[in-house]
Amino acid sequence: MTTGDLDPKNWDEFRARAHALLDDSLDKMSTADQGRVWTPLPNQLKAQIEQPLPRGGGDVDQILRAILPYGVGNTHPRFFGWVHGAGAPSGVLADIIAAAMNVNAGGRNHVAPVVEKQVINWCADVMGFGETASGLIVSGTSLATVVALKTARDQANALASIRGVPQGRLVGYTSNQAHSCIKRAFDLLGLGTDSLRLVPCNDAFEMDTDALIAQIEADVAAGHQPFLVAGTAGAVNMGAIDDLETIADIAAEHKLWFHVDGAFGAAGRLGTAAADRLTGIARADSLAFDFHKWFQVNYEAGLVLIRNDAAHRASFSDRAEYLRGTERGLAGGAFWAVDYGPELSRGFRALKVWAHLVEHGFDALGATIDRNIALAGALRARIVAHERLQPMAPTPLNINCFRYTSDRVDMDILNTEIVIALQESGVAVPSTTVLNGETAIRVNITNHRTQESDLDVLIEAVVEQGARLEKVLDR
Repeated sequence: MTTGDLDPKNWDEFRARAHALLDDSLDKMSTADQGRVWTPLPNQLKAQIEQPLPRGGGDVDQILRAILPYGVGNTHPRFFGWVHGAGAPSGVLADIIAAAMNVNAGGRNHVAPVVEKQVINWCADVMGFGETASGLIVSGTSLATVVALKTARDQANALASIRGVPQGRLVGYTSNQAHSCIKRAFDLLGLGTDSLRLVPCNDAFEMDTDALIAQIEADVAAGHQPFLVAGTAGAVNMGAIDDLETIADIAAEHKLWFHVDGAFGAAGRLGTAAADRLTGIARADSLAFDFHKWFQVNYEAGLVLIRNDAAHRASFSDRAEYLRGTERGLAGGAFWAVDYGPELSRGFRALKVWAHLVEHGFDALGATIDRNIALAGALRARIVAHERLQPMAPTPLNINCFRYTSDRVDMDILNTEIVIALQESGVAVPSTTVLNGETAIRVNITNHRTQESDLDVLIEAVVEQGARLEKVLDR
């Protein structure tokens, strides 16, 4: 058996090590609903990880096995804090194959581009983008947004040049509830964060479309060049869905690129509970969303879809001589990811997405999403019915924002401490947010393992900690 410098000296021993670690990993996943949600990393284990520079090599299995309980906790059904998918055991198998192949999925004629292009085609179909759309599997919505907005910026500059329009400063629009990745993309692309207009929202935390129109008209009058509006399908604070159809109309009237941030909410098109509020996605010029959220693909994987393949390719296709394609051989292939994004060196993350979608099917994923939305409704009913709990926002999707009420202590401080106490207890992991200047407990239900019994545990723990901390803070 041929062995390289870094290959195992004994493949049978390595196989046994691999099987043992796989068994430990599957044990972890099969008991995801047991024990603590979040467990802080012990100082002793932290010290083992922060060892001096390794020179001679050594055994890593013990530490690999030891770290299993010390993640974020998002595989547990009572992880409610942030929009993290729970993943699925099936993802382990695809990652094993991808690691063993160790391919660069940036291009060339091999299996990875074929798998990636198929996933893009499936998602373009589900999201209503059609057969001619392009796309790219990326690390997540943050990078997907950069890809989409660069394409939009480049198109705006090209059209200004073609039409002979005096080019003022490019400006874009999104709601004040939109994800910060849009602002970050404006910064990274050199547009400047002050070129992104944050449009106010209505009482349902949806973009005020009248205010959007007024802001566009004001910018045109000031000599600026509006080029983009970004709607939100599932705001991270509380799950609001902008009126995407109306925003699409406004974008068409003013000749703006219409982008949708669908980081988690776009997946609602797979089910029935929210699909009727997401029809406007099919009218977008670009869409960004994550597979590792409501699709339940293991971290990390996101997607950008762009309706105009030529525009997408024009923004990124600039191969050096050593990457020149050929009709035949390994330098062939119809889809090179490097032509559609900033990365040439890319792992085979498309494989776990493809395998996940094939194994489970879009219908089962949609049913999971609908069940999460139903659970959020059930939690809201519990909140409304409890005399000490107060809803802080509507529940349009899968996120509840509420607080424990008190007439004795500062409720912002109280609810912040309740959340920290719950996290440290290991019983549940909600998070906090601020709505209309007030701190709220934020409970997001994205986990396919969450049951109604988990909601009961959460409510009981919130009330228990609230009563205890109210006494402590009132001293």
